[in-house]
Amino acid sequence: QVRLMESGGGLVQAGDSLTLSCAAFGSIQSIGAMVWYRQAPGNKLDFVARITSSGSTHYADSVKGRFTISRNNAKNTMYLQMNSLKPEDTAVYHCDINNERLSSGSWGQGTQVIVSS
Repeated sequence: QVRLMESGGGLVQAGDSLTLSCAAFGSIQSIGAMVWYRQAPGNKLDFVARITSSGSTHYADSVKGRFTISRNNAKNTMYLQMNSLKPEDTAVYHCDINNERLSSGSWGQGTQVIVSS
């Protein structure tokens, strides 16, 4: 009923910025928590940033001060503004809304971010 699609990834140099988008398609009864995850080569899926229905935000220690999560409920879209990118940020980034993907265990292809030094 609800489909999620990430976009905005690319190949950049250290210190550059990227903005990722996560668009939701289909009928959405309500928008609660919105979350970004990432999976680096050889690593597990890691939490990156979360914004709750009340607007509270939380970030992984590794991205604090550099990444900003936001939402546009009218467009059923959330964003991840990534500044001062580091090679360690290289990963496939995945989004989730209302913990749907977390619950199902199906994450899709995500959007790839590669940061060169």
